[in-house]
Amino acid sequence: MESRDLAHGPAAYACMMMRRPAAEAFRAFADPAVTSRFWYSKSSGPMVTGADLRWEWETYGGSVDVRVQDVQEGRLIRFGWGIYGQPTTVEVTFTPQTPQVTFVEVTETGFQGSVTDTVGWLNDTVGGFATTLCAMKALLEHGIELNAVPDHHPHPA
Repeated sequence: MESRDLAHGPAAYACMMMRRPAAEAFRAFADPAVTSRFWYSKSSGPMVTGADLRWEWETYGGSVDVRVQDVQEGRLIRFGWGIYGQPTTVEVTFTPQTPQVTFVEVTETGFQGSVTDTVGWLNDTVGGFATTLCAMKALLEHGIELNAVPDHHPHPA
């Protein structure tokens, strides 16, 4: 990740090594049949450039509209959404380390507002994407569905 100065706004960042080829790691984010096994529960379609999608997290009763800005097969997915009530941009990169190992990085930018709100959003974003990447790793490397995202903020019984 490139260094950024605060004049350009803060960036949330999470990363994880996946012991899978870049094409497989990429597909995990691009194909809702895979992504729904570790992140959101439903999507209106795959991640393709120009797509307008709706993602749902049924556990939380929440959803978000997503605009896919750029997809480069096996390398990059960039999308905009308003998960915090403001538009932000998420970039997911897939960098092969070896033919069987991929470094996945998620960076979200565009946070605006008070320092308190921005720090809260940054903390939630980093924690959320770290949880998502851990769940993705468990699925891709071990075939285990952790349910980590639904269990991240469980509803009280």
